Amino acid sequence: MASGPTTAAPTGGVGRASALLAAGTLVSRILGFVSLLALARAIGVSTAGSNTFSLANQLPNNIYAIVAGGLLSAVIVPQIVRAGSHDDGGERFVNRIVTLGGVVFILIAAIATACAPLLVNLYAQQSASGIRGYSQADLDLATAFAFWCLPQVLFYALYSLLGEVLNARGRFGAFTWAPVVNNVVAIAGILAFSIAFGSRGLGPVASWTPAMVATLAGTATLGVAAQAATLALFWRHTGLRYRPEFTWRGVGLGSVGKAAGWTFAMVLVTQLAGIVQTNVATLAGSTGASTSVLRYSWLIFMLPHSIVAVSIATAYFTRMSGHAHRGDLAAVRDDLSASLRTIGLIMVFASVGLIVLAYPFAAVFAHTEADVRAMGAVLIAFLLGLVPFSALFLLQRVFYALEDTRTPFVVQVFQAVLFVAGALLVSTLPSDRIAFGIALVTSVAGVLQMILAAVLVRRRLGMIGAGRIARQHLQYLLGMVPTAVVGAGTCLAMGAYTGGYGTASVGGAIVTLVVSGASMAFIYVVALGILRVDELRDLVRPVFLRLRRR
Repeated sequence: MASGPTTAAPTGGVGRASALLAAGTLVSRILGFVSLLALARAIGVSTAGSNTFSLANQLPNNIYAIVAGGLLSAVIVPQIVRAGSHDDGGERFVNRIVTLGGVVFILIAAIATACAPLLVNLYAQQSASGIRGYSQADLDLATAFAFWCLPQVLFYALYSLLGEVLNARGRFGAFTWAPVVNNVVAIAGILAFSIAFGSRGLGPVASWTPAMVATLAGTATLGVAAQAATLALFWRHTGLRYRPEFTWRGVGLGSVGKAAGWTFAMVLVTQLAGIVQTNVATLAGSTGASTSVLRYSWLIFMLPHSIVAVSIATAYFTRMSGHAHRGDLAAVRDDLSASLRTIGLIMVFASVGLIVLAYPFAAVFAHTEADVRAMGAVLIAFLLGLVPFSALFLLQRVFYALEDTRTPFVVQVFQAVLFVAGALLVSTLPSDRIAFGIALVTSVAGVLQMILAAVLVRRRLGMIGAGRIARQHLQYLLGMVPTAVVGAGTCLAMGAYTGGYGTASVGGAIVTLVVSGASMAFIYVVALGILRVDELRDLVRPVFLRLRRR
């Protein structure tokens, strides 16, 4: 494919919005990391408590995704943007959407909570032989957690709905800053758990009491509720007045329903694959590298993606929706090319850099050397697919901006079929290899999914500058060669690969991460400067301009 036209890095409103989103996400992710670390210290990463809580606390996310996740992010934003041209500025449309959503979310959260035992049994593989899978005691503990966690469905959905309204109205900051409140509440809850119950969270299933379950899972739900409530405080900044509207016909909700059909189907396919994944993961049992190790590794994997890719894509999505509405496909194409190149610069560094640092990163969470090795391997397997994962996120937003929800469904079915086939093969592996196998299959399926999505985007937009995008990514990889050598050498010298200082304690792991990470960041910037990478200059220019003004 030929290269597309040269485009500047994001500037103006998109640049400021991206910076605000990135700042909020960064603070939230830092606090989220602290929360994860506190949780790992409190209940471990491969204990019965950690694996059963991980399973239960993921259930509300899964239910929310099925009910509203894809609909809100892919469909509501373009509809609100279009409703802004109405005589009332879209106020009536928004009020009806919010009222309808609130009623539906309350009902679904109540039903999901009542069905907690069924949901746990759906996602967990019960042991038949006493060797592989969850015991009845494990399932009972997971169910107890689930009763406390599943009300989160309501608060996740409200947070997303209100956040998408704010984003569509150009108020980007609140959506990424509200999770800071969630993380503060979660950290407080985990600290309260640790103070009240000490190391009992690291014990077997029998050591868990109703008070322990309520403290840990209850405060997790309280944090999500606080997150949603925080967004409600920002509603006045939309310029809209909210009044409940219970007449849900006549303002275009039918078009939302049509567009949501394919999106719902796509999310449903994803969740069906997720059920397979969790069932295969629980074959490893409740006291090994299972759901908890996968969760921790995935959240580390998501750190750079959520800070960089999501922030930039969220700001670009609203702009691309406007371009698409006006039929300006050239502008959509230019936005896609610029965002892929900018995000790729960070994602390549994050992917290779975190692979180098995988074991000391794991040591921050894990309690034993065996857990460090298991979690480090899983993290590496996930990171192999980080760059394609972020690129796919952007490619999907192009289809959503064009109000095409059918194509993402087809792409997702392709990925799900590949993943399920791979996961079933992984289920035949020894228990201690299952988590690594799931992560590797996830990356392979994701790479192939991204390639298919890119081909289909090109059919819709024409030449997207793929040649230039590929050349820039090759430059990023070239810059990572000396960067990775320096980082790996530093880790080796600090014993991170040999069970020495770099992984023997949390303190040693953090020191290794700081020293190796800082050295890699410096070498990468220098290398890209020598290679004269335009995207690096575009990223650092605003910083230098601000410093000069001061």
